[in-house]
Amino acid sequence: MYKILISDKLAEAGINYLNDRDDIHIHIETGLNEDGLCEIIGDFDALLIRSDTKVTEKVLKAASRLKVVGRAGIGVDNVDLAAATEQGVIVMNTPDANATTTAELAIAHLLSLSRHLPFADRSIRAGKWERSKLMGSEVAHKTLSILGFGTIGRIVSQRALGLGMQVIAYDPFVTPEIFESYGVKPVDLDQLIEKADYLTLHCPLIEKTKNIIGRNQLARMKKGAMLINCARGGLIDEAALYDALVNNDIAGAALDVYEHEPPVNSPLLTLDNIVFTPHLGASTSEAQVAVSVEIARQAVTYLTTGEAVNALNLPRMSAEQLKKASQFMRLANILGKVLANLATKPIERIEVALFGKASEVEARPVSVEALVGLLAGKLSTPVNRVNAEKIAKRQGIALVESKTEETHDYLSLVKVTGFCGDQSISLSGTLLGESHPRLVQIDRFEIEVVPEGTLIVTRHDDKPGVISAISAVLGNSNINITRMEVSAADEEERAMAVISISEPLTDEILGQLCDVPAVCQATQIIL
Repeated sequence: MYKILISDKLAEAGINYLNDRDDIHIHIETGLNEDGLCEIIGDFDALLIRSDTKVTEKVLKAASRLKVVGRAGIGVDNVDLAAATEQGVIVMNTPDANATTTAELAIAHLLSLSRHLPFADRSIRAGKWERSKLMGSEVAHKTLSILGFGTIGRIVSQRALGLGMQVIAYDPFVTPEIFESYGVKPVDLDQLIEKADYLTLHCPLIEKTKNIIGRNQLARMKKGAMLINCARGGLIDEAALYDALVNNDIAGAALDVYEHEPPVNSPLLTLDNIVFTPHLGASTSEAQVAVSVEIARQAVTYLTTGEAVNALNLPRMSAEQLKKASQFMRLANILGKVLANLATKPIERIEVALFGKASEVEARPVSVEALVGLLAGKLSTPVNRVNAEKIAKRQGIALVESKTEETHDYLSLVKVTGFCGDQSISLSGTLLGESHPRLVQIDRFEIEVVPEGTLIVTRHDDKPGVISAISAVLGNSNINITRMEVSAADEEERAMAVISISEPLTDEILGQLCDVPAVCQATQIIL
């Protein structure tokens, strides 16, 4: 008999699912603070929560029997993931259970903007009959631009195609085959913005997407374009949006999420050409039922079979397995991160090959860790060794692995190759002293690099003065070079340099490096 504590309100359907099982006993007690939760958590195998319960390190240390924390919903900010991993507790969520609900809200906003529905409602209530002011527009044959083509973006695309719209999308982590299977045309970010009659956002809020729609992007949109955000506050520069709406640079906007929630005293609230909802993306009865039933099923599946569906952290590994594979897994993770930074197109396939002593460990944990390095921090869902394969498959990335006892000049070698269209990027790494990772080859360039901190990778003509010109740019910007490795020239008289620097470069300084005449490419990698 497994005991499950439910400490936040779940839909009745989820509770009924658990009650119908003979091997599950549930206890419902909501409103517990940290001390109250610590007093009783030791008796339970699973804890099911929403957003109110705080699963802290103290709670997890008191949970001597706990095997899984299940979050009905996507956000796990209220769970200490690191502490859960340390305690061997799986943390899982339901990232897709409210996808349809959020997608439908975006479509509702699109239609509301097109026909001025909120303004029309207010006008009628005020005793007016302003038909001439409320001339709308059809959405059929208009272009819907989708920024972010994950689960929600894909559902939006299907709804929009059903309305007769032309749909284009931008997502640098989705392969052309995925776009094609949905009947959606992939474009770059500039095209997405410039061609949009309606632009809807469905991407995660990470460092690279903060204010991804800012003053410059708004200025390039059509005068009659509409902007919709049901994803995350912070994707849009709200000050720039206010100016664009006041100046009629775009026709309208609809927001469900905000940089600060609620958006008290926001100047946007004074405008008539914008529609607001109070973060209702998941607020439907169907979504509440879906997340509750799904998390109940996932918890039971893990307790009874060990299968961790939508797990966000690493399940417990034996000390022997971890000791044998951990350094090669760490090396593969680094190679995956480097690959993610060097790739200029979506990766369609990744091949992981283990040579020499590396072939003595299981290939799959090493291969999956390369996927973690490739994908982590690029998506809204946390990526780890538990969920990396599923996420990669969803993004259209195939995984191929191999191993051989052959040594290829090194006692151990891990080779990670990413394929994007007709191009490929190959990285090889080894371990010094069985614990110190080294990057020893990038494509055809043999080069020994300590892969840590901030690296600048250049491809340049092999001629005198190039390295001094690169160094001058860094020196003039007060950037200290801590290490530098330069390869021999290839048959095209090109060489590669990998430079370790004291701090990350701004876009301006990186641009100066690219402007050095002999430099063909300069890429910054932060490890």
